[in-house]
Amino acid sequence: MATSLHSIETPGKQAPPGGWAPFALGFRPFFIAAGLHAVLMMALWLWVLRGSLDIGVWSPPIWHGHEMLFGYTVAVIAGFLLTAAQNWTGIRTPSGLPLAALFVLWLAGRVGFLVPGVPSGLVALVDLAFLPVLALVLALPILKAKQLHNYPFPIMLLALTAANALVHAEALGWASDTASLGLHLAIYVVVTMIVVMGGRVIPSFTDNKLRTRARRWNLIERLVPVATLAALLAALIAPDSLVTALLAALAAAVHFIRLAGWHTRKLWSVPLLWILHLGYGWIALGFALLALSAAGLVAAAGSALHAFTVGGIGVLTLGMMARVSLGHSGRPLEPAPVMTLAFVGVNLAALIRVALPLFFPAIHAQGMTAAGLVWMAAFGLFAALYVPILLRPRADGKPG
Repeated sequence: MATSLHSIETPGKQAPPGGWAPFALGFRPFFIAAGLHAVLMMALWLWVLRGSLDIGVWSPPIWHGHEMLFGYTVAVIAGFLLTAAQNWTGIRTPSGLPLAALFVLWLAGRVGFLVPGVPSGLVALVDLAFLPVLALVLALPILKAKQLHNYPFPIMLLALTAANALVHAEALGWASDTASLGLHLAIYVVVTMIVVMGGRVIPSFTDNKLRTRARRWNLIERLVPVATLAALLAALIAPDSLVTALLAALAAAVHFIRLAGWHTRKLWSVPLLWILHLGYGWIALGFALLALSAAGLVAAAGSALHAFTVGGIGVLTLGMMARVSLGHSGRPLEPAPVMTLAFVGVNLAALIRVALPLFFPAIHAQGMTAAGLVWMAAFGLFAALYVPILLRPRADGKPG
């Protein structure tokens, strides 16, 4: 699969694009939406923190977590998987009107929260519908191609649906104390996706670009899924326990060793590579902080959460969107130099959200605002640079 991923990113002869192609392939509408949503939702969150915006029955932290996960993150996942599944299987995934309809379903879930007077049950129904539909759309080509190693992705999308249902159940008054559980479950499912997909593409992209050979240890690769799932399940069931602390520490060690095997000093001269390696590093750090939290360091709980989200999810998704958008639009894998500022900015936002609760709790509130502004600047740069690329046809004249 590494070969096929590389081949689709090798642009052919350049040709001036003409016209528009926002629904030519899955990454286009969903990456546009993800970039804009990341800026808009963070701006609304900062507004909420100032006490200037009321979001109804949802508590502010639950609403913020929900929209960053089921809005932004799910958009990136949808764009990436719809594009990758076509590449894996050789079977066309939705484009044109079917893709537009799928996108509108995601968008309706977002708009429902912002329009006053829409019944909560209708908002929940529309929002919950997107992930099962996406899972079905992805499962069909994967099942037809009989690609056993890709079966987990539709299953993980259904797990995200269950997590979303837990959040809505509390908002609708059907259950109590399930929203936080749902958000944690969603984070852990996405972390698992990153671990699986990151293990495939990060060393492959690095080797293909730098002509290196990543080191892989069989024992570590066997331990990665076991340690990851064990630690995350333990964190859901018993977040403050010695067992969770030990399992999370094991997971951290396994991921740091895995990342070290992929490392070469050459990658630091290639922004599209170091952003992915740093994103995976935030995941490893998240497990280390999860271990400290489970062992009794209460302040580490929020830091672990944001190492996984702002760090792992935010950094890796920004890097993948930047790379996939260039490769699948027939352009050289050389982002504009200013995009490096966006990569630095999203890592700075993660550092602020992870470090301040641990080392400077007295200025935590100011840090949240600072991190939000830096996040908005990073994704604003992405949107400004990439929306024109994503709206236009491929530079090499090929479909997609």
